[in-house]
Parts: sequence; C-alpha cells; structure tokens
Amino acid sequence: MDLRVTAAPATQEERAAVDSVLGLPTSGWSGGERSPFDGRVAFSGVPDGARGNGRHKGAAETRRDLLLPALHALQERIGHISPEGLGYVCRRLEVPPAEAYGVASAYALFSFDAGPELVVHVCDDIACLAASGRPEPPAASPGVANGHSPGVGGPASVGAIAWRPSPCLGHCEHGSAVLAQRSGEEGGRTTLAPFTSADYQKLTDLGPSLGLAAMAGPDVRVPQAATDRASLRLLRRVGVVDPESLDSYRAAGGYEALRRAIALGPAGVIEELKQAKLLGRGGAAFPTGLKWEAVARNPVRPHYFVANADESEPGTFKDRVLLDHDPYALVEALTIAGLTTGAERGYVYLRGEYPLAESRLLHAAEEARRKGLLGEDVMASGLNFDLEVRRGAGAYIAGEETALFNSIEGRRPEPRNKPPYPADRGLFQKPTGVNNVETLFCVLEILSRGSLEFAACGTEGSTGTRLFCLSGCVTSPGLYEVPLGTTLRTLLDLAGGVRGDRPMRAVLLGGAAGSFVGPSDLDMPLSFEGAREAGTTLGSGVVVVFDDTVDMADILRRIAQFFRDESCGQCVPCRVGTVRQEELLARIASGTLIGSEGDELALLADLGVVMRDASICGLGQTASSAIESAVRRGLVSTETRGPVS
Repeated sequence: MDLRVTAAPATQEERAAVDSVLGLPTSGWSGGERSPFDGRVAFSGVPDGARGNGRHKGAAETRRDLLLPALHALQERIGHISPEGLGYVCRRLEVPPAEAYGVASAYALFSFDAGPELVVHVCDDIACLAASGRPEPPAASPGVANGHSPGVGGPASVGAIAWRPSPCLGHCEHGSAVLAQRSGEEGGRTTLAPFTSADYQKLTDLGPSLGLAAMAGPDVRVPQAATDRASLRLLRRVGVVDPESLDSYRAAGGYEALRRAIALGPAGVIEELKQAKLLGRGGAAFPTGLKWEAVARNPVRPHYFVANADESEPGTFKDRVLLDHDPYALVEALTIAGLTTGAERGYVYLRGEYPLAESRLLHAAEEARRKGLLGEDVMASGLNFDLEVRRGAGAYIAGEETALFNSIEGRRPEPRNKPPYPADRGLFQKPTGVNNVETLFCVLEILSRGSLEFAACGTEGSTGTRLFCLSGCVTSPGLYEVPLGTTLRTLLDLAGGVRGDRPMRAVLLGGAAGSFVGPSDLDMPLSFEGAREAGTTLGSGVVVVFDDTVDMADILRRIAQFFRDESCGQCVPCRVGTVRQEELLARIASGTLIGSEGDELALLADLGVVMRDASICGLGQTASSAIESAVRRGLVSTETRGPVS
C-alpha cells in the first residue's frame, strides 16, 4: 500500500514534533533525505538503542507502539493532526494511512481540524451536573468558539479560546472542572478545578504559555486526613510526603516493601498475596495472587506488567489523588509486580486528562533510576525492571485491559476476544500482568504490614480497605478509605450526609457502568459479597449522591449519551444498542412515546438483554445496568420528569 495520505509534505514544525519522539529519520524510505544506500541495502533485526526499552527493534512493526506518542506530539505542537502530519508519521513508522487514521480518530483529545491555540474541555458529566452544573462560557465574548466538534467556528486568532463539552475529567469532588490545552512550542496542559464561568477571564490572561504551574492546581480532597488520619492505609502518605522527593517518600517507609519482596522472592510474594486474599479493585474482583502466579509460571518470554491508570469511569478520581500526591508508591509497587512475575519491562497507562500525575510519575521514575531502585540491578539484587509512562488520549474503552494493550501497541483501542487471556497472550502477544492503581497500592500494604494484618481488616470474603469516590449532592465530597464491609450509611455519614439535609433521591454505585440504589439500601455492606447480594456492584468505587432537586431524566440521558459516544463500534449489539437506548430515553424525557410507556420500557429491557448477552466487552455488557436499575426504582417515567420540589 502507498504510505502517503497526501502528496503535500509535512511542515518543518510537524516534522520536528514527530522527530522529537521517533528520532531523526535515517533513510528516504522513512521520511528523511535519500542516501546512496536507499534502494540497495536493507537493515533489519537491529536493536534500536535510542528506544532504550529492552526489546530488539528492526522491522517497522516493532516500532508501531510509538504511534500514539507521535500523534500526541503533533497535537501538542500544531494543535491538530493534519493529513500532511499524519502522512509523515505513517512514513516514519510504515503504518498504512487508513490504520493510522483509525487510531487517531478513536481518541477525543485529538483533532483533525485547525482551530484556536487554546482549547478548554469543560466537564458536563453526571457528578458535576449533580453538584453544580456546567459552567457556561461567555459566548458573546470575542475569541470564544462554542460547540462539540473540533474546530467549530473555523480558525481563530492567537489567544482565542474554543470551548468543548467533555465527559468526566476525574475531578468530581470539586463539582466542576476544565482541562485547558494550549498548542505551540510553549504550550502545555493544565486541569483547573473547581471552575466557574467567572474563571474564563483567567484563561485569557495566561498569555502564550500554559504549563502545569500556570494556575493554582486543585486542592487534594481527603477529608479523613483532617480528623482520623490514623485510620488511613492506602491514603496515609497523601498530604504528608512531598510527591517530588524520593527522600521524603523513603522517610515515610517507602521502598521497604520492595526490599521485603526481593528477600521473599517471587514465590514468597505470591503466597503473601494469597494469604491476604487480595481481590482486584478494578471491578472484576479477581484474586491478585492467582493472576500474578499465572504470569510468573508461563514459560513464554518476555513478560510484561501494566498498571492501568486510565480511570475514565464517570465519578472516579482515586487514581488522580494517589498519583498526584504519592507517585513513588506506584513506581515501587509496579517494580514489585514486575520482579515477582518475571517481567523486565512495565508500563503505566495513564489517562490523558491527568497532566500533573504524568509529570510527577515521570519525575519519580527518573529519580528511582538514579538511585538504583529502577532499571538494571534493582536494589543490587541482580534483577532488572524498568517502566514507561504511556499517555491515553480520551477513550473510555481503553480502560478495558485488552483495548489498553492495543492502545500501547499503536492500534485502535478495541477489546480483544477472550480467551486467550492476558496471562497467556497480552501486551505484544506475550504473557502480561495487569492491575489497577488501587490494587497495586494494596500490594505495598500487604508486604509492609504482613498478609495476616491485611486480611484481619474487612470481611472474610473482602479483605482490606477500599477507596470510595464520593461526589454529587454530598456535604463533604472527596476520596474516602474505609474497611470493606462498612455500610453505605456509615460512609455517607463520614461525608456529612446529603448536602443541605435535602431528601436523598438515589445513589449511583460503581459509576455509569454501575447501578442505582435508594434510601432503603443504606444499610447495605460495601463488600464484594454484600454488593452481589444487593444486586449491584462496587465497580471502581464511585458513589454519586443525588438529592430531590436533581433532574434524574437529565442524568440518565447523560449516562446513555456517554456510552453512545464511548462505544468503540467494534460489535453491533453495543454500537447500535447504545444509540437506541439514548434515543428511547430522549423520547421518554420529551413525552413523545412510540406506543405506551410500558412498551418503551419493555423495549429498553430488551435492548439491555441483547447488549449484556452479545457484546464483546464490559462496556456493552454494562451499558444498560444503571438505566435498568433506574427503571426498577421508578426513576425512568414520563410522570417523574424534572426535579422534585
């Protein structure tokens, strides 16, 4: 296939952006100047020393995993991905243009159209809608372009702002948030929360440079730290250690868990995880010890280990708090995971809306390498392990573990069929371990405190503590840590109950892929077995509270819209079902029914069955969960539209 998407060459600035990731081209075949060897000599199977990732490189296919970083470089420097820029990337990586376009178009943070140099993504998802609503930009002001589509309003002058509604940005405890991106050589990204309409003027006053320190970042919301820090385990270092100081982390007990892991050896660490009965905190609740053991015993080499930090579930922000304020802990935990499972290379896949977390993770990894805690001969043990931080670009589906692997590999983030499972064929088709951030933090606690002490907390079937993200109509929103088995009532009491002592209408557990519970469920124990018995799920730890002033019809339509937009489109039940679900809820909300309301609700139930039974991955399988639970609780009806007075 011809690797050109256009006959026009990329600009010098576009070439420089791509070359900053891929290095300078060495041949006319890869976008550089023609040399006397072109067409006469072929080179392959040579390690690419510039990559420094420990994998032998030669064929173009083995460099394809740099596609996503190259696209990021174009977006950041130019402000969009032009056909010429995409064509240059395709030539450098020898990726067919159709495939490269398919990858780039899967991510919400990439644009194909030129627009203003400053783009502001404004959260309009369920937690912010329940808390305060979306801040509206001053539409009448000069230089402000409104709309959902990239580049709405056409090219804008320097200093202009484009406003784009956005799904959850992971700052739910603040009630409102924006992600500001400025393109150009002096550009940058920053997240601002809370954010009101009055703050738009601050963005225009920032000048040409927009970096992480351009404005005061959001404060950390760990309310228990002010009253009962002694009860915290996973959060005990947040607000205590300096997140940019390795010495501060080690003074708080950092790297003692790694030292113990090396002393125990892989079999000893896995036995500790089994005795602790640690279940994964990502929603599936699979035993962590068994997962690590399956990877460690696989004779195929090499092995990989991935930390899934792409929390994109609406209402979730625990990874952001942990990585913003305790990044060395993830570096240490991932190192333990790699050494235990026989992996010499690990990846942190971080959601693209977390610029501060990315900066601090990169700094933490570099400091750990400098001190011999990462890279070759970790802690003088003779063992090697290093990691890379890979940034997502706004795709909820990439949080599914196999879609995440595809994303890292430079492919469209679409889930794979299972089996084979990641322990057999994961990243780069090799045995791969993968855990979310909270699970890896639990590993540190098990090795620091001992498996028996860890298992003594919680319940028999759900050991340890759990992080819950409280937001919406609650008095003190924030990240809370309680033993598994704590009742929902106790958790809400810790947060001060419903804001303004208003009557509670519903609580969404587990996020958009979770389900609604009501006031009658407040004594439900928040454990894996307790949630199953109640017919719900803990999911990613989301707890969004809705009082009687919230328009639940609007919330339900936003959930349906979220799944409609985030479906990767790979399978028909999800691709079509999510669209039909959103259309049906719109008809109910407007009162323009097809047949009776009973007919519409019966059709809604049928859609849910089809998506649940026939979709490839968890997105389609859970896209109707919250909606169906709302129907059971009487939250979906033409008679109950709008807020309750």
